[in-house]
Order: sequence, then C-alpha cells, then structure tokens
Amino acid sequence: MARFTPKTVTANDLLDGDSVWLTPEGTWTRDHHQAELIEDEAHAQLRLLLAQRQGDRVVGAYLADARPGPNGPEPVHFREIFRTRGPSNYAHGKQATSA
Repeated sequence: MARFTPKTVTANDLLDGDSVWLTPEGTWTRDHHQAELIEDEAHAQLRLLLAQRQGDRVVGAYLADARPGPNGPEPVHFREIFRTRGPSNYAHGKQATSA
C-alpha cells in the first residue's frame, strides 16, 4: 500500500483571488506556514470537503503535497512554491512589500 504524503488544503480567495490555506481551526490564511499539515488521508479528505463547502469564501480547493518545516508546512512542488509568493508582478499582493 502506498504511503500517504502529508497535505495542506489550499484554494483561492473568492473576492481577491489570492492563494489561501486552511488552518487547523478551519479558517483561511494567506500565510502557508499557518496551514494545517495533514498526515492522515481520511482526515485530509474531510478537511477538503469542509473547504469545498465554503464556496462563499474560496474557489478551487484542493489538497497540495507539503512537508514539515521549521516555521510550519512547506510546499513540495514548484506550483505550490510559486503560489506562496503571490502574484507574479510586484504591483500588488504579497510581493508588493518585497519590491
């Protein structure tokens, strides 16, 4: 049987499109380090269902591979790493303060 890879639940904020992650408390955060790192497949599916029922807040919820890091969950794949950085231009979003 295949081993389960830890996950986070991620989506896009319905109003501004920013990437968001589900926290252990069931709220959404723009800081992926505050996301819930889920290490059980059944729990991951339940958390995803919770996220998908929040269509008034987020769109496109899915499970993303992650790993534990010193400050919280860290993305594994390039796409998820890119999403943590915000929009690809410096005019707005998470990258506005890093310009």
